[in-house]
Amino acid sequence: MNPKLTAFQRLLTIMDELREQCPWDRKQTFQSLRKLTIEETYELADELLNEDLDGIKEEVGDLLLHMVFYARIASERGAWDIADALHTVCDKLVKRHPHIYGDVVAEDEAAVKRNWEQIKLAEGKGKKTVLSGVPVALPAVVKAMRMQEKTAQFGFDWDNADQVWDKVEEEMREFREADTTADREAEFGDLLFSLINYARWRGIDPETALERTNRKFRQRFEYVESRAGEGGLSGMTLPEMEKLWQAAKAED
Repeated sequence: MNPKLTAFQRLLTIMDELREQCPWDRKQTFQSLRKLTIEETYELADELLNEDLDGIKEEVGDLLLHMVFYARIASERGAWDIADALHTVCDKLVKRHPHIYGDVVAEDEAAVKRNWEQIKLAEGKGKKTVLSGVPVALPAVVKAMRMQEKTAQFGFDWDNADQVWDKVEEEMREFREADTTADREAEFGDLLFSLINYARWRGIDPETALERTNRKFRQRFEYVESRAGEGGLSGMTLPEMEKLWQAAKAED
């Protein structure tokens, strides 16, 4: 047997054994696993950002376990099993790639994405609009990026990056001119949305960019904290902290 199939069969066998013999595994449900799956997804996202191949391998395995777990629970209910799920995604991939498995011509990535969205809309499943395919629970930055990407595929977009930056500057002015908390919040949201759009035009993933900045800030602040002396941070002046901050930057 193909070693990949052997490994997958091993996972299926272990899942069956755990579900039948382990008290913890026996009591798990879709809902009890949901939060754990979200946690595992973020752990994979961390390793992807680190480009740690060993870490990515481990987290991919953890997520595969969760997928197999969900399939096992569904099969116990007589709904579907892992084979059904795999055939469903395979059928979907074939249907949504008519330029590979049919006679449709797609000359570039944009055409592929546009065809994909049109096929999804034609499939229905309650998703009657372009944006209905964007999950409500996505983090706001990711959601904004996905909505912009989807609408752009249908021509709802700026002509060039300079126009997008003009919009950023317009939103900045409106934010600075807002005089109530509610107005400032609304204008700040518009400003963020415009900045995310500009990032898209420049080929930047804003979620990744922000996370890298988060990590950099944390590393530098922990450098300052570790050198704060006996009095700790509360015993330091701002100029003293700034001096250490600059030293941390120099070590980046």
